[in-house]
This record gives sequence, C-alpha cells and structure tokens, in this order.
Amino acid sequence: MSTKEMSFQPVSAMEVPRFASIPTFMRLPHVELSNEAIPQVDIGLVGVPWDGGTTNRPGARHGPRQLRDYSTMIRAMHPVSKIKPFEAANCADLGDCPVNPADTMDTLQRVTDYFHQVKAKGVVPLTAGGDHMISLPVLRGLASDGPVGMIHFDAHTDLFDEYFNGCKYTHGTPFRRAIEEGLLDPKRMIQIGIRGTRGGDDVEWGIEQGIRIVTIEEFHDVGLDHIMEEARGIVGQEPAYVTFDIDCIDPAFAPGTGTPEIGGFTTFEAQKMVRKLQGLNLIGADLVEVSPPFDPEGGTAWVGVSIMFELLCVLAGQAAHGK
Repeated sequence: MSTKEMSFQPVSAMEVPRFASIPTFMRLPHVELSNEAIPQVDIGLVGVPWDGGTTNRPGARHGPRQLRDYSTMIRAMHPVSKIKPFEAANCADLGDCPVNPADTMDTLQRVTDYFHQVKAKGVVPLTAGGDHMISLPVLRGLASDGPVGMIHFDAHTDLFDEYFNGCKYTHGTPFRRAIEEGLLDPKRMIQIGIRGTRGGDDVEWGIEQGIRIVTIEEFHDVGLDHIMEEARGIVGQEPAYVTFDIDCIDPAFAPGTGTPEIGGFTTFEAQKMVRKLQGLNLIGADLVEVSPPFDPEGGTAWVGVSIMFELLCVLAGQAAHGK
C-alpha cells in the first residue's frame, strides 16, 4: 500500500452515471503536472494525441480522446487477481502531453521534456497514444539513467532504419532509434506477436542486436505460458518498459488501427499475457495505435482501455509492494 494519502478515487457510477460528466481516464481526478497535489500521485495516465509518425492510415491522434470516453466503463477491481488499483496506488489522469501536429521534431522534444518532468515528479506513467513513434520520446524522458529492458507486444518490430529515402522518425523506426540512443538494452528486449508480410531488414537487424523476436507462429507452437516465462527471464528484475501496440490483437477484435495484420492474438490471450507481467520492475507502459476513424463504434477503444486497465493493475501491484 502506498504511504501517501489515499484520496484519488474514481467517480462512483452509483452517484454519477457513466455516460455523464467530463470523461477522464477511468473517471479518475484530473491532476496536471503543475498541480500542487502531484507529489501524491503514484501512477499518472497520460494521453499523447499525435500520429505524425504514421506512414499509411492516420487517425491515432484521436485515440486518447476515444480511449478516455470508453474508459468510463472500467470498474474498481480486477476479476482474477482481485487487485483494486485505485486503492493500491494513487492514480490520476494527467491530461494530454503537449504536441505539435505540424512538426515531428518539435513534438519529439515536447514529449521528451514532458516525460522528464513526469519522472522528476516520481510518477509512473501509463500512456495512451498516438502512433508508436511516441514511445521513443517517452523513453527519452524515462530512461535517462541508462538503458532499460522492454517487453513489446506488436505485429511489427518497429526496428526499421528509415522510410522514404531518409526519414528516420516514423512509427516503424522508434526502437531502432532507442537502441542507437542507448535507451534500450537489446539483450533485455523481447517482441511478441510479430507477423505479416515483410520487406526490409528489421528482423535480421534486431536478431543481430540480441533482441528476442517471437513470431505469432512460434507463440502458438510453444504456448503463452512458456513465452511469458521467457519474457520475464529476459527483462529480469532490472528496470523495464512495456509497450503494447493494439495491432498485435487480431483485427477481428480490434479493427481500428493503422496497420492491421490478420492472425493476431485474441483479446483473452492479450489479457493473460499482460497479467503475467506482475512483479516486474516497470518504469512505465504504453498502449498505442488505436485509430478511431477506422472503428467509430468504439470496439477497438474498449479493447484498448481494457488492456490499459490490465497494465494499470500490474503497475499498481508494484506500487503497493514499494517497488
């Protein structure tokens, strides 16, 4: 249990209907970084509404707003672990990180600066994108003490070098840049769910660096429990980060994303994998690539916020045990 005063509770659906009032992530209090109450916050939920790294189907910039709206259906207790994250840790919606939709490099700097502040305030962030490029500046802000490990759920490696004859910063390149910048230790990285038609040297380059790349075929051949046990061993108990691209889930369950690939995880498999992260030493996590224009009915957003709740319970569990 956090030693801080526990006063950050969601709005009760028994008092205010879930469809009423201003939506925040999981109906939590909105506490900006400049707020005098920020020292009391253990876990901050943050939106990064930016998709300037998208190379094909855009729209993930609208993800945080739709995710917030659908998150009003999240309740207080995990059905399996029985973790009550809002009692185990002080959780708050920190609002949206500043971005510049017209300038990629400016956005990268804004997001980096913001997450430097998040770290300095002692808040563990759970971030909603945005396209997957946002993970690079988030890591720049959080991994300033040295390279961290990473568990990466995705249909794609995001290890490409460049797009369009020299563009180094897209949603297909963030983790190559992060390794080059010393933010990630490739020997403490695992990517789970990789699939789809290929072009380029991303997989080969990743294997050369020491990254463990698990295709969807291997996942099903070996089994979920074995893969997640291996993932825990790879990152160990040193600091690590979790990144979850919604396109790792089969588009039958989550069609609202920029680069869908058939043959992905079921939603239940995704839940089970995230639950097996409990007890790791995590500096933060993100959920990215929800694109509302491709699923205006919101099913993909509901999948997204449900995975965010799973991640929140993992982060709250470590906060409760003083990690």
